[in-house]
Amino acid sequence: MHLKVLLPSQTLVETQKVLRIVVETTVGSLGLLPQRLDCAAALTPGILTYETQTDGEVYLAIDEGVLVKTGHTVTVIVRRALQSQSLAELQRLVQQEFLTLDANEMAERSLKAKLESGFLRRFVSFQHD
Repeated sequence: MHLKVLLPSQTLVETQKVLRIVVETTVGSLGLLPQRLDCAAALTPGILTYETQTDGEVYLAIDEGVLVKTGHTVTVIVRRALQSQSLAELQRLVQQEFLTLDANEMAERSLKAKLESGFLRRFVSFQHD
């Protein structure tokens, strides 16, 4: 099979001769072999595993997205994904990414709260004038 993993800004994976793919969908785990019929599936955040003869098993931590299999081509489209040869390394990468994301998210929420409170104060003062 030919596997393509697409992110909004780049192609993360494009590889040939994939022996099998396992991914989590909204209805459970889905395994794909080369002779499987064409299908489409909504993906949940989790681990996508694929295997090639040269690389062995490769792991991707993925965000929610869509998988489409047509013929021997499998296309996965997700918002975010990280890749590693080992699950331990992937876990470390995911934790690092989420800690950075959480810090940015907290700063954004704080700024948003300040903007909202400022707007409300001005709105209340405008009504009293």
